[in-house]
Amino acid sequence: MRRLQGTFDLLPQDSARWVWLESRIRAVMARYSFGEIRVPIMEPTELFQKGTGETTDIVQKEMYTLTDRGNRSLTLRPEGTPSVVRAYLEENLGAQRPLWKLFYIGPMFRAERPQKGRYRQFHQYGAEMIGAASPSADVEIITLCRDILLDLGIDDARLILNSIGSAEARAAYNANLRQFLIRPEIASGLCEDCRRRTQTNPLRVFDCKKEGCGRLLRDAPTIDAHLTGEDRQHFEFVTQSLAGLGIACEIDLRMVRGLDYYTRTTFEFKTTRLGAQDALCGGGRYDGLVEVLGGPPTPAVGFAAGMERILATLENCGRSGPAPDRLDVFVCAIGDRARSVLGATLGALRGLGLSADTDFQGRGLKAQMKEAGRAGARVALIFGDDELARGQMSLRHMDEARQVEISADTSTWNRGLFERTA
Repeated sequence: MRRLQGTFDLLPQDSARWVWLESRIRAVMARYSFGEIRVPIMEPTELFQKGTGETTDIVQKEMYTLTDRGNRSLTLRPEGTPSVVRAYLEENLGAQRPLWKLFYIGPMFRAERPQKGRYRQFHQYGAEMIGAASPSADVEIITLCRDILLDLGIDDARLILNSIGSAEARAAYNANLRQFLIRPEIASGLCEDCRRRTQTNPLRVFDCKKEGCGRLLRDAPTIDAHLTGEDRQHFEFVTQSLAGLGIACEIDLRMVRGLDYYTRTTFEFKTTRLGAQDALCGGGRYDGLVEVLGGPPTPAVGFAAGMERILATLENCGRSGPAPDRLDVFVCAIGDRARSVLGATLGALRGLGLSADTDFQGRGLKAQMKEAGRAGARVALIFGDDELARGQMSLRHMDEARQVEISADTSTWNRGLFERTA
Protein backbone atom coordinates (compact mmCIF):
# COMPACT_ATOMS: atom_id res chain seq x y z
CA MET A 1 0.00 0.00 0.00
CA ARG A 2 1.37 3.42 -0.99
CA ARG A 3 0.32 6.94 -0.13
CA LEU A 4 -1.90 8.84 -2.55
CA GLN A 5 -0.17 10.73 -5.35
CA GLY A 6 0.32 14.38 -4.50
CA THR A 7 0.63 13.75 -0.74
CA PHE A 8 3.69 13.20 1.42
CA ASP A 9 4.77 11.84 4.78
CA LEU A 10 6.56 13.99 7.33
CA LEU A 11 9.06 11.84 9.23
CA PRO A 12 10.47 12.94 12.61
CA GLN A 13 13.65 14.33 11.04
CA ASP A 14 11.48 16.48 8.72
CA SER A 15 8.80 17.58 11.14
CA ALA A 16 11.25 19.63 13.23
CA ARG A 17 11.46 22.14 10.35
CA TRP A 18 7.68 22.38 10.21
CA VAL A 19 7.38 22.93 13.96
CA TRP A 20 10.03 25.64 13.70
CA LEU A 21 8.24 27.29 10.76
CA GLU A 22 4.91 27.27 12.56
CA SER A 23 6.51 28.71 15.71
CA ARG A 24 8.06 31.60 13.73
CA ILE A 25 4.73 32.31 12.02
CA ARG A 26 2.89 32.35 15.35
CA ALA A 27 5.53 34.63 16.90
CA VAL A 28 5.17 37.28 14.19
CA MET A 29 1.37 36.98 14.20
CA ALA A 30 1.40 37.64 17.93
CA ARG A 31 3.50 40.79 17.44
CA TYR A 32 0.78 42.03 15.09
CA SER A 33 -1.98 41.02 17.55
CA PHE A 34 -3.55 38.37 15.31
CA GLY A 35 -5.33 35.51 17.10
CA GLU A 36 -5.31 31.95 15.80
CA ILE A 37 -8.53 30.42 14.48
CA ARG A 38 -8.92 26.71 13.66
CA VAL A 39 -11.71 25.81 11.26
CA PRO A 40 -12.89 22.39 10.00
CA ILE A 41 -11.02 20.66 7.19
CA MET A 42 -14.38 19.75 5.60
CA GLU A 43 -17.14 22.25 4.82
CA PRO A 44 -20.43 22.31 2.85
CA THR A 45 -19.57 22.49 -0.85
CA GLU A 46 -21.80 25.53 -1.27
CA LEU A 47 -19.44 27.57 0.93
CA PHE A 48 -16.67 27.38 -1.66
CA GLN A 49 -19.00 27.62 -4.64
CA LYS A 50 -20.28 30.93 -3.29
CA GLY A 51 -17.15 32.15 -1.54
CA THR A 52 -14.33 31.12 -3.85
CA GLY A 53 -16.43 31.63 -7.00
CA GLU A 54 -18.27 29.34 -9.41
CA THR A 55 -16.05 30.40 -12.33
CA THR A 56 -12.69 29.79 -10.65
CA ASP A 57 -10.51 26.84 -11.60
CA ILE A 58 -10.55 25.80 -7.94
CA VAL A 59 -14.31 25.23 -7.96
CA GLN A 60 -14.63 23.97 -11.51
CA LYS A 61 -11.63 21.62 -11.59
CA GLU A 62 -9.76 21.20 -8.33
CA MET A 63 -12.06 20.56 -5.36
CA TYR A 64 -12.27 17.22 -3.57
CA THR A 65 -16.04 16.84 -3.15
CA LEU A 66 -18.01 13.91 -1.76
CA THR A 67 -21.56 13.05 -0.79
CA ASP A 68 -22.07 11.83 2.77
CA ARG A 69 -24.63 9.39 4.12
CA GLY A 70 -27.10 12.21 4.58
CA ASN A 71 -26.80 13.00 0.85
CA ARG A 72 -25.04 16.27 1.67
CA SER A 73 -22.30 17.57 -0.61
CA LEU A 74 -19.10 18.15 1.36
CA THR A 75 -15.71 19.48 0.21
CA LEU A 76 -12.22 19.27 1.67
CA ARG A 77 -11.25 22.91 2.01
CA PRO A 78 -9.21 24.15 -0.98
CA GLU A 79 -8.41 27.46 0.75
CA GLY A 80 -8.91 29.10 4.13
CA THR A 81 -10.65 32.45 3.68
CA PRO A 82 -14.25 31.25 3.07
CA SER A 83 -14.07 29.04 6.17
CA VAL A 84 -12.80 31.92 8.31
CA VAL A 85 -15.59 34.19 7.05
CA ARG A 86 -18.15 31.43 7.63
CA ALA A 87 -16.92 31.12 11.24
CA TYR A 88 -17.01 34.92 11.62
CA LEU A 89 -20.68 34.89 10.63
CA GLU A 90 -21.74 31.72 12.40
CA GLU A 91 -20.15 32.75 15.70
CA ASN A 92 -21.56 36.29 15.34
CA LEU A 93 -18.12 37.81 15.86
CA GLY A 94 -19.11 41.11 14.30
CA ALA A 95 -21.53 41.75 17.17
CA GLN A 96 -18.75 41.25 19.72
CA ARG A 97 -16.38 43.87 18.32
CA PRO A 98 -16.04 45.75 15.03
CA LEU A 99 -12.60 44.49 13.93
CA TRP A 100 -11.15 40.99 14.00
CA LYS A 101 -7.56 40.02 13.23
CA LEU A 102 -7.40 36.25 12.69
CA PHE A 103 -4.80 33.82 11.37
CA TYR A 104 -4.77 30.12 10.53
CA ILE A 105 -2.28 27.36 9.80
CA GLY A 106 -3.28 24.03 8.28
CA PRO A 107 -3.74 21.63 5.36
CA MET A 108 -5.69 22.43 2.18
CA PHE A 109 -6.70 20.11 -0.68
CA ARG A 110 -6.80 20.63 -4.44
CA ALA A 111 -6.92 18.04 -7.23
CA GLU A 112 -4.07 19.62 -9.19
CA ARG A 113 -1.41 17.91 -11.26
CA PRO A 114 1.34 17.14 -8.74
CA GLN A 115 4.65 18.86 -9.43
CA LYS A 116 7.53 20.39 -7.52
CA GLY A 117 6.11 22.82 -4.95
CA ARG A 118 2.52 21.86 -5.69
CA TYR A 119 0.72 19.02 -3.91
CA ARG A 120 -2.84 17.74 -3.65
CA GLN A 121 -2.64 18.02 0.11
CA PHE A 122 -0.64 21.14 0.88
CA HIS A 123 -0.34 23.54 3.80
CA GLN A 124 -1.02 27.23 4.13
CA TYR A 125 -0.82 29.92 6.73
CA GLY A 126 -2.87 33.05 6.29
CA ALA A 127 -4.29 36.10 8.02
CA GLU A 128 -7.58 37.97 7.73
CA MET A 129 -8.58 41.44 8.95
CA ILE A 130 -12.37 41.57 8.96
CA GLY A 131 -14.10 44.90 9.53
CA ALA A 132 -11.46 47.37 8.29
CA ALA A 133 -12.22 49.49 5.21
CA SER A 134 -9.20 51.76 5.53
CA PRO A 135 -6.30 51.26 3.10
CA SER A 136 -4.08 51.25 6.17
CA ALA A 137 -5.41 47.72 6.79
CA ASP A 138 -4.08 46.71 3.37
CA VAL A 139 -0.68 48.09 4.37
CA GLU A 140 -0.83 46.22 7.68
CA ILE A 141 -1.53 42.91 5.91
CA ILE A 142 1.20 43.43 3.32
CA THR A 143 3.69 44.42 6.02
CA LEU A 144 2.76 41.38 8.11
CA CYS A 145 3.22 39.12 5.11
CA ARG A 146 6.63 40.70 4.39
CA ASP A 147 7.78 40.55 8.02
CA ILE A 148 7.10 36.82 8.30
CA LEU A 149 9.29 36.23 5.24
CA LEU A 150 12.04 38.43 6.71
CA ASP A 151 11.80 36.67 10.07
CA LEU A 152 12.35 33.37 8.27
CA GLY A 153 15.39 34.73 6.45
CA ILE A 154 13.79 35.32 3.03
CA ASP A 155 14.91 38.86 2.23
CA ASP A 156 14.82 38.90 -1.58
CA ALA A 157 11.11 38.38 -2.30
CA ARG A 158 9.58 40.95 -4.68
CA LEU A 159 6.25 42.59 -3.88
CA ILE A 160 3.91 42.73 -6.90
CA LEU A 161 0.94 45.06 -6.49
CA ASN A 162 -2.22 46.02 -8.37
CA SER A 163 -5.71 47.38 -7.85
CA ILE A 164 -8.60 45.60 -9.54
CA GLY A 165 -11.00 48.26 -8.34
CA SER A 166 -14.50 48.21 -6.92
CA ALA A 167 -17.28 45.97 -8.21
CA GLU A 168 -18.42 48.78 -10.52
CA ALA A 169 -14.95 49.24 -11.98
CA ARG A 170 -14.54 45.52 -12.52
CA ALA A 171 -17.91 45.28 -14.30
CA ALA A 172 -16.92 48.03 -16.73
CA TYR A 173 -13.49 46.51 -17.25
CA ASN A 174 -14.89 43.01 -17.79
CA ALA A 175 -17.14 44.34 -20.58
CA ASN A 176 -14.20 46.08 -22.25
CA LEU A 177 -11.90 43.09 -21.85
CA ARG A 178 -14.53 40.70 -23.24
CA GLN A 179 -14.82 42.79 -26.39
CA PHE A 180 -11.07 42.46 -26.85
CA LEU A 181 -11.09 38.70 -26.24
CA ILE A 182 -13.88 37.90 -28.71
CA ARG A 183 -12.05 39.55 -31.59
CA PRO A 184 -11.53 36.75 -34.12
CA GLU A 185 -7.75 37.17 -34.30
CA ILE A 186 -7.58 36.86 -30.48
CA ALA A 187 -10.28 34.25 -29.81
CA SER A 188 -8.90 31.84 -32.41
CA GLY A 189 -5.56 31.66 -30.60
CA LEU A 190 -6.81 31.31 -27.04
CA CYS A 191 -6.81 27.96 -25.26
CA GLU A 192 -10.09 26.25 -24.48
CA ASP A 193 -10.05 27.41 -20.85
CA CYS A 194 -9.51 31.05 -21.83
CA ARG A 195 -12.32 30.93 -24.38
CA ARG A 196 -14.59 29.66 -21.61
CA ARG A 197 -13.33 32.35 -19.22
CA THR A 198 -14.11 34.99 -21.85
CA GLN A 199 -17.79 34.31 -21.29
CA THR A 200 -17.86 33.51 -17.56
CA ASN A 201 -15.20 35.78 -16.02
CA PRO A 202 -12.79 37.52 -18.41
CA LEU A 203 -10.38 38.56 -15.64
CA ARG A 204 -9.42 34.92 -15.19
CA VAL A 205 -7.64 34.85 -18.57
CA PHE A 206 -4.69 36.57 -16.89
CA ASP A 207 -4.25 33.47 -14.70
CA CYS A 208 -3.43 31.35 -17.75
CA LYS A 209 0.17 30.10 -17.81
CA LYS A 210 0.19 29.06 -21.48
CA GLU A 211 2.72 30.97 -23.54
CA GLY A 212 0.42 31.40 -26.55
CA CYS A 213 -2.32 33.03 -24.48
CA GLY A 214 0.26 35.25 -22.78
CA ARG A 215 1.44 36.62 -26.13
CA LEU A 216 -2.12 37.39 -27.24
CA LEU A 217 -2.88 39.20 -23.99
CA ARG A 218 0.03 41.61 -24.22
CA ASP A 219 -2.17 44.19 -25.96
CA ALA A 220 -5.24 43.57 -23.79
CA PRO A 221 -6.74 46.61 -22.06
CA THR A 222 -5.79 47.08 -18.43
CA ILE A 223 -8.03 47.92 -15.51
CA ASP A 224 -6.38 51.19 -14.48
CA ALA A 225 -8.47 53.17 -16.99
CA HIS A 226 -11.66 51.94 -15.28
CA LEU A 227 -10.78 52.69 -11.64
CA THR A 228 -13.04 55.13 -9.83
CA GLY A 229 -11.69 58.16 -7.99
CA GLU A 230 -12.10 56.33 -4.68
CA ASP A 231 -10.30 53.29 -6.08
CA ARG A 232 -7.36 55.49 -7.11
CA GLN A 233 -7.21 57.25 -3.73
CA HIS A 234 -7.24 53.92 -1.94
CA PHE A 235 -4.43 52.52 -4.09
CA GLU A 236 -2.33 55.69 -3.85
CA PHE A 237 -2.54 55.55 -0.05
CA VAL A 238 -1.32 51.94 -0.12
CA THR A 239 1.60 52.59 -2.47
CA GLN A 240 2.67 55.80 -0.70
CA SER A 241 2.46 54.15 2.72
CA LEU A 242 4.56 51.22 1.56
CA ALA A 243 7.13 53.63 0.13
CA GLY A 244 7.21 55.44 3.46
CA LEU A 245 7.96 52.14 5.16
CA GLY A 246 10.78 51.42 2.73
CA ILE A 247 8.91 48.53 1.09
CA ALA A 248 9.56 48.52 -2.64
CA CYS A 249 6.81 47.27 -4.95
CA GLU A 250 6.26 46.63 -8.63
CA ILE A 251 2.91 47.52 -10.22
CA ASP A 252 1.55 44.78 -12.48
CA LEU A 253 -1.73 45.86 -14.05
CA ARG A 254 -2.50 42.28 -15.13
CA MET A 255 -2.01 40.70 -11.71
CA VAL A 256 -5.58 39.83 -10.67
CA ARG A 257 -5.16 36.78 -8.37
CA GLY A 258 -7.15 33.60 -8.94
CA LEU A 259 -10.22 34.12 -6.75
CA ASP A 260 -13.45 35.95 -7.54
CA TYR A 261 -13.86 37.71 -4.21
CA TYR A 262 -10.96 40.19 -4.50
CA THR A 263 -11.60 43.93 -4.79
CA ARG A 264 -9.17 46.83 -5.03
CA THR A 265 -5.75 45.92 -3.63
CA THR A 266 -4.24 42.60 -4.75
CA PHE A 267 -0.64 41.57 -4.13
CA GLU A 268 1.89 38.76 -4.31
CA PHE A 269 5.38 38.19 -2.99
CA LYS A 270 7.45 36.35 -5.60
CA THR A 271 10.84 34.71 -5.60
CA THR A 272 13.27 33.66 -8.31
CA ARG A 273 14.28 30.57 -6.31
CA LEU A 274 11.35 28.30 -7.19
CA GLY A 275 11.25 28.21 -10.98
CA ALA A 276 7.79 28.45 -12.55
CA GLN A 277 6.01 28.28 -9.18
CA ASP A 278 7.32 31.69 -8.17
CA ALA A 279 4.58 33.01 -5.87
CA LEU A 280 5.34 32.54 -2.16
CA CYS A 281 2.26 34.25 -0.82
CA GLY A 282 -0.44 36.66 -1.89
CA GLY A 283 -3.76 38.18 -1.06
CA GLY A 284 -5.76 41.34 -1.16
CA ARG A 285 -8.98 43.07 -0.23
CA TYR A 286 -12.34 41.25 -0.40
CA ASP A 287 -15.00 43.71 0.68
CA GLY A 288 -17.93 41.73 -0.75
CA LEU A 289 -17.28 38.22 0.56
CA VAL A 290 -19.03 38.54 3.94
CA GLU A 291 -22.15 39.78 2.15
CA VAL A 292 -21.97 36.98 -0.46
CA LEU A 293 -21.98 34.45 2.39
CA GLY A 294 -25.09 35.95 3.97
CA GLY A 295 -23.74 38.66 6.26
CA PRO A 296 -24.00 42.44 6.20
CA PRO A 297 -21.64 44.49 3.99
CA THR A 298 -18.29 44.11 5.76
CA PRO A 299 -14.84 45.15 4.47
CA ALA A 300 -11.97 42.68 4.81
CA VAL A 301 -8.41 42.07 3.64
CA GLY A 302 -6.08 39.10 3.99
CA PHE A 303 -3.38 36.85 2.55
CA ALA A 304 -2.30 33.22 2.36
CA ALA A 305 1.11 31.58 1.89
CA GLY A 306 2.17 28.11 0.81
CA MET A 307 4.29 26.46 3.48
CA GLU A 308 5.89 23.87 1.18
CA ARG A 309 7.05 26.69 -1.07
CA ILE A 310 8.39 28.64 1.89
CA LEU A 311 10.43 25.64 3.04
CA ALA A 312 11.68 24.97 -0.50
CA THR A 313 12.79 28.60 -0.78
CA LEU A 314 14.63 28.35 2.54
CA GLU A 315 16.45 25.27 1.31
CA ASN A 316 17.43 27.03 -1.92
CA CYS A 317 18.70 29.94 0.18
CA GLY A 318 20.80 27.57 2.29
CA ARG A 319 18.51 28.18 5.28
CA SER A 320 16.84 24.86 5.95
CA GLY A 321 15.80 25.69 9.49
CA PRO A 322 17.01 24.14 12.73
CA ALA A 323 18.14 20.56 13.10
CA PRO A 324 15.91 18.27 15.16
CA ASP A 325 16.38 18.71 18.91
CA ARG A 326 19.02 16.39 20.31
CA LEU A 327 18.19 13.81 22.93
CA ASP A 328 19.47 14.91 26.34
CA VAL A 329 20.15 11.52 27.92
CA PHE A 330 20.30 7.96 26.61
CA VAL A 331 20.19 5.39 29.43
CA CYS A 332 22.28 2.24 28.98
CA ALA A 333 21.38 -0.48 31.49
CA ILE A 334 23.18 -3.83 31.68
CA GLY A 335 21.83 -6.69 33.82
CA ASP A 336 18.50 -7.71 35.27
CA ARG A 337 18.62 -5.44 38.32
CA ALA A 338 19.72 -2.47 36.22
CA ARG A 339 16.86 -3.00 33.77
CA SER A 340 14.40 -3.25 36.67
CA VAL A 341 15.10 0.38 37.62
CA LEU A 342 15.00 1.71 34.07
CA GLY A 343 11.47 3.09 34.44
CA ALA A 344 12.33 4.98 37.62
CA THR A 345 15.55 6.30 36.09
CA LEU A 346 13.79 7.59 32.96
CA GLY A 347 11.06 9.10 35.12
CA ALA A 348 13.59 10.97 37.26
CA LEU A 349 15.33 12.39 34.19
CA ARG A 350 12.09 13.45 32.54
CA GLY A 351 10.96 14.95 35.81
CA LEU A 352 13.96 17.31 35.55
CA GLY A 353 12.66 18.48 32.17
CA LEU A 354 15.20 16.41 30.21
CA SER A 355 14.43 14.28 27.17
CA ALA A 356 15.44 10.68 27.88
CA ASP A 357 15.29 7.36 26.08
CA THR A 358 16.72 3.87 26.40
CA ASP A 359 17.14 0.54 24.62
CA PHE A 360 13.98 -1.58 24.62
CA GLN A 361 15.48 -4.59 22.87
CA GLY A 362 17.72 -5.98 25.61
CA ARG A 363 20.93 -5.48 23.65
CA GLY A 364 24.49 -5.31 24.95
CA LEU A 365 26.39 -2.17 25.93
CA LYS A 366 28.13 -1.75 22.58
CA ALA A 367 24.82 -1.79 20.69
CA GLN A 368 23.24 0.56 23.23
CA MET A 369 26.09 3.07 22.91
CA LYS A 370 25.77 2.91 19.14
CA GLU A 371 22.06 3.67 19.51
CA ALA A 372 22.89 6.60 21.82
CA GLY A 373 25.09 8.02 19.07
CA ARG A 374 22.43 7.44 16.42
CA ALA A 375 19.91 9.27 18.61
CA GLY A 376 22.29 12.23 18.90
CA ALA A 377 22.27 12.02 22.69
CA ARG A 378 24.26 14.68 24.53
CA VAL A 379 25.10 12.27 27.34
CA ALA A 380 24.81 8.56 28.02
CA LEU A 381 23.94 7.34 31.51
CA ILE A 382 25.55 3.90 31.91
CA PHE A 383 25.09 1.43 34.74
CA GLY A 384 24.94 -2.28 35.44
CA ASP A 385 24.21 -4.45 38.44
CA ASP A 386 27.70 -3.96 39.90
CA GLU A 387 27.49 -0.16 39.64
CA LEU A 388 24.11 -0.13 41.36
CA ALA A 389 25.53 -2.25 44.19
CA ARG A 390 28.12 0.52 44.73
CA GLY A 391 25.45 3.24 44.41
CA GLN A 392 27.15 4.70 41.33
CA MET A 393 26.40 5.35 37.65
CA SER A 394 28.64 6.54 34.82
CA LEU A 395 27.79 9.70 32.90
CA ARG A 396 29.49 9.97 29.51
CA HIS A 397 29.48 13.31 27.65
CA MET A 398 29.24 12.07 24.08
CA ASP A 399 30.73 15.09 22.29
CA GLU A 400 33.72 15.31 24.62
CA ALA A 401 34.38 11.61 25.14
CA ARG A 402 34.57 12.45 28.85
CA GLN A 403 33.11 10.19 31.56
CA VAL A 404 32.38 10.91 35.23
CA GLU A 405 30.80 8.99 38.07
CA ILE A 406 27.56 10.21 39.68
CA SER A 407 25.37 8.96 42.50
CA ALA A 408 22.66 6.44 41.65
CA ASP A 409 20.39 8.21 44.15
CA THR A 410 18.00 10.08 41.85
CA SER A 411 16.94 12.39 44.69
CA THR A 412 20.37 14.05 44.48
CA TRP A 413 20.14 14.78 40.75
CA ASN A 414 19.59 18.18 39.21
CA ARG A 415 19.36 19.30 35.60
CA GLY A 416 22.80 20.86 35.55
CA LEU A 417 24.38 17.50 36.33
CA PHE A 418 23.45 16.26 32.83
CA GLU A 419 24.12 19.37 30.81
CA ARG A 420 27.02 19.39 28.42
CA THR A 421 30.08 21.20 29.77
CA ALA A 422 33.10 22.57 27.93
